Amino acid sequence: MPSTLRRALRLATIAALTAVLATTTSATAHAEPAAPDRPVRVMSYNIHHGAGVDGRLDLKRIAGEIRDFGAEVVGLQEVDRHWSERSDFVDQAAELARMLRMHVVYGANLDNDPLNRGEPRRQYGTAILSDAPIHEWRNTLLPRTGNLEQRGLLEALVTVRGVPVRVFTTHLQHNSQQERIAQIAAVREVIGVPQESVVLTGDLNARPDTPEIEAITEDLVDAWAEAGVGDGYTLSAENPYARIDYVMHTDDVVARTAAVLSTDGSDHLPVVAALALPGDRVGAGASVRSADH
Repeated sequence: MPSTLRRALRLATIAALTAVLATTTSATAHAEPAAPDRPVRVMSYNIHHGAGVDGRLDLKRIAGEIRDFGAEVVGLQEVDRHWSERSDFVDQAAELARMLRMHVVYGANLDNDPLNRGEPRRQYGTAILSDAPIHEWRNTLLPRTGNLEQRGLLEALVTVRGVPVRVFTTHLQHNSQQERIAQIAAVREVIGVPQESVVLTGDLNARPDTPEIEAITEDLVDAWAEAGVGDGYTLSAENPYARIDYVMHTDDVVARTAAVLSTDGSDHLPVVAALALPGDRVGAGASVRSADH
């Protein structure tokens, strides 16, 4: 599909999401003037270290896609930080935050020595971008066996329009269901019984009908199942055939719309959701956890 057509489709999707969110938010405000729901746009995007389906490394393209949607909270997977020549040794999380003027935290799941003394450590992992300031954060390493890749769960506490939200992003093992099941169990344990609204984003490397997704949806609502239309396939970008990327949330949050955006920027397609945060939690005190920096 030509890139101009992809962009036109993406902008049409964004316009539709914006219209629906504005309508539903206005309706809620009239129905509950004392505590209207607070809208927030959330994206989950495996950026493939910025390399698109055309093989071109282009972080500006990734930033443009995030900006076009107007995402206010973004969970990113496959993010390089001074990793190697494939991404020009750039701190991709910091660079995207700079281009988008957003706050950012980074979870290094692979953490290697630099090639030369005095250079930054070479890291690979996940990131969370947020329009709102990030109050605290931590990265929890997930279960791993043998020589399989180390995975992690990145967590950030933000306040969106007065509502405290604990945002998570993760990227689960791609070639072992047993490992994913163990990792989902660890994710559920970390989330526990939340004191704030929760949003989980991620490349879970599992389809909706698998045991691992069935387990996590005992605790969280799949935004696509709630508000998406169609298959919602996110892999691959060129020929989508599977839904493995998710936005999920606690049941005090409502998904108004969910969509998959057409893009050339990565081998995955980003999934986006227009969520409504509970107005009755505005100003609620957020619990504080220690942050592992």
